[in-house]
Amino acid sequence: MPSGTPDERILANGWSNFETVFDYSAKRQQVENIENQMSHADFWDDSDNAQATVLKLKTLKGILDPLTDLIHANSDLDALLEMGEDDAEIAEEVQNEIERLQSVLESLELKALLNGPNDQASAILTVNARDGGTDANDWAEMMLRMYSAWAGRFGFQVDLLDRHDNEEAGINQATIAVRGPMAYGFLKGEEGIHRLVRISPFNSEGKRQTSFAAVDVSPEVDDSVEIEILDKDIREDRYRASGAGGQHVNKTDSAIRLTHLPTNTVVQCQSERSQHQNRATAWKMLRSKLARMEEAKREAEQASKYAAKAITGFGSQIRNYFLHPDQRVKDARTGHSVGSFHAVLDGSELQGFLDAFLRWRASEMAEN
Repeated sequence: MPSGTPDERILANGWSNFETVFDYSAKRQQVENIENQMSHADFWDDSDNAQATVLKLKTLKGILDPLTDLIHANSDLDALLEMGEDDAEIAEEVQNEIERLQSVLESLELKALLNGPNDQASAILTVNARDGGTDANDWAEMMLRMYSAWAGRFGFQVDLLDRHDNEEAGINQATIAVRGPMAYGFLKGEEGIHRLVRISPFNSEGKRQTSFAAVDVSPEVDDSVEIEILDKDIREDRYRASGAGGQHVNKTDSAIRLTHLPTNTVVQCQSERSQHQNRATAWKMLRSKLARMEEAKREAEQASKYAAKAITGFGSQIRNYFLHPDQRVKDARTGHSVGSFHAVLDGSELQGFLDAFLRWRASEMAEN
């Protein structure tokens, strides 16, 4: 490609670098192997493994497809640049194509930052109401809708695993699975305390109220990930499910709560009709929680090697949401802000915060 403008040089270097970073040839071979595997008649006999394989294929194609686009665009752009020297309309087309490819490169740049051991996995996300009374319960439900809306916008599947409604309004706690390529990698930066400031709709005097909700995010790990859990370390409790699900769930002790005694980690599931299904889902949730704890240990060890910088943890206030006196949302770590509260809560502007966290985390690691 000719030396060209800075944008053109960035593009020329960009796809070449990303082709190396993502090991393009190896991933193409992996896709071929998976597609051959999926063509076998017995592929869907083991549904869980089949779904995990399909997710892996989607993850690979999420990287390969834009890389292939960039590689093919290389020769096309060379020709357009040459023709654009004498034709103003083609020159405008060249600029539009460069802007499109820049967007593809920026997307790949973010995916290159998702290089943690579980970043390619689906996510299990829990929202808990914290301080703030009924406002906190309402705020927790608003956040649950925010993450569900974001997931829907980006093509992720959302499954409700557990929900406990508050008697007056909102929820005490809820857990969802966000399933799709790199869901955990994008959402893991949401772990922490989220603070809302607004005029309380539950206060007859119309006073300003500050309320808090806590978000916990774990990777949804499959059976191929080895996590040692001893039977003696688990306490299982059965209880009667509540909430939506029909009369059946209220007549039997179908809900399951598992407690991992050494770490005091508690998971529960009541979303399925049968005790067996709830138990299986609860075990998956527990394995995911313990996998996240192991990842947090590795992150802490890595953080201790430089400047004693604290990693973002479950007890950290990470973002402020304001409905009074003005409407805005600002991240306490990255400084990224949006002037529309509702655009964030409907999921349309949440991605900017996720992207900003990935870049901030990468810069923190690079500087130290």
